[in-house]
Amino acid sequence: MNFSDLATKRYSCRQLTDTPIPAEQVEALLAAATAAPTAKNNQPYRIWVMQSEAARAKIHEVTKCTFGAGLFFVVGGKPSDAWTKEDGFNFAQVDATIVATHLMLAVADAGLGTTWVGNFDAPKLKALCPEMADYELVAIFPVGVPAAGAAPAPRHSERKAREAVVKTL
Repeated sequence: MNFSDLATKRYSCRQLTDTPIPAEQVEALLAAATAAPTAKNNQPYRIWVMQSEAARAKIHEVTKCTFGAGLFFVVGGKPSDAWTKEDGFNFAQVDATIVATHLMLAVADAGLGTTWVGNFDAPKLKALCPEMADYELVAIFPVGVPAAGAAPAPRHSERKAREAVVKTL
């Protein structure tokens, strides 16, 4: 699938199976994510692979948005490791978001399903996983084989008119 097809056909899959994802496939997803560019190449992000029973239980404690998945990725950026512009803007969340986008697209390209979960209790997750404490957590990705009947949400294809979102100066 070319990038344009991937970008338009990918959808937020909210019906997943907990079928185990082979380690080689997990590694391929991580390779795509870690190929993402970051400001000044500082790579201030971390990806946590949450697949043990104990790790999945922690995810279930911080969000209802698990959608039947058996594998979860958590992505965060560490401000102290990120580039900061002269105006004080820190790129930790931007860099982590770029990495997360690569990961999300790699999941779709692999024929798996996921959705970007922003609805989670980050302070609680940091308390449950102290290694996340210094990171700004940007997303949780439940990953799995799309369940029978999984489909894009009805509004998936709705887009504002190009003129409303693009301005040529």
